[in-house]
Amino acid sequence: MKIIVNGAGGRMGKALRALIAQGSRGASLAAAVDPFVKEDGMIEQASRFTGDADCIIDFSSHTGTKELVEFAVERKLPLVIATTGHTQEELDLITQASREIPVFYSGNMSLGIALLTQLVRQSVAMFPDADVEIVETHHAQKVDVPSGTALMLAKAVQTARPSATLLVGRHENGKRTKEEVGIHSLRMGTTVGIHEVHIHAGTQTITLKHEAHDRALFAEGALAAAQFLTDKAPGLYSMHDMVK
Repeated sequence: MKIIVNGAGGRMGKALRALIAQGSRGASLAAAVDPFVKEDGMIEQASRFTGDADCIIDFSSHTGTKELVEFAVERKLPLVIATTGHTQEELDLITQASREIPVFYSGNMSLGIALLTQLVRQSVAMFPDADVEIVETHHAQKVDVPSGTALMLAKAVQTARPSATLLVGRHENGKRTKEEVGIHSLRMGTTVGIHEVHIHAGTQTITLKHEAHDRALFAEGALAAAQFLTDKAPGLYSMHDMVK
């Protein structure tokens, strides 16, 4: 499995390349792409690569979505998108690309988060009248708020409770509504990622939590997603598809 790593010079790109160098899941490096990092063997744009590849894994920035999906569609290459913070326009481009190639999109590449999402969905369904709050903590340099993972968890809540509305932070005085799901974002230090979902059912509280200790777990998940896509038809896939 030959992998093009987009965003190869970043923290996650480096972690992914390290896994590939170890031969994880039988992967090899087809190309390392990053316009901001000068390094031997690094190319500035994926479109400049003309060799053989089996999949692209993107750990760059959502701002490069248009160019990346156009390249993937042109080359008919499966695409794993492991970045977050996409605009609605960029999400639409991803959806359009998935009609022609298999695309794996997830706000979090952790298999543990995939399990957490399932547990949240089941728990909220079990307690339909409970108050639900989501708290996510990341390192001080993280750009997008709330995290893509927090939004994944919120969507899991809405799957079980379609009437749920989302509120990011608390911007003014006033009581929470019964259907409101609050998302609270903390940014501090070098925290890799902590996600908690609090489900308060009056007589009891269920707290579901996942804590990432090493960013390598996201690279592991992305490589597993690439392997998952190798025999898939065009379509939009997620962690839910991989773990079900």
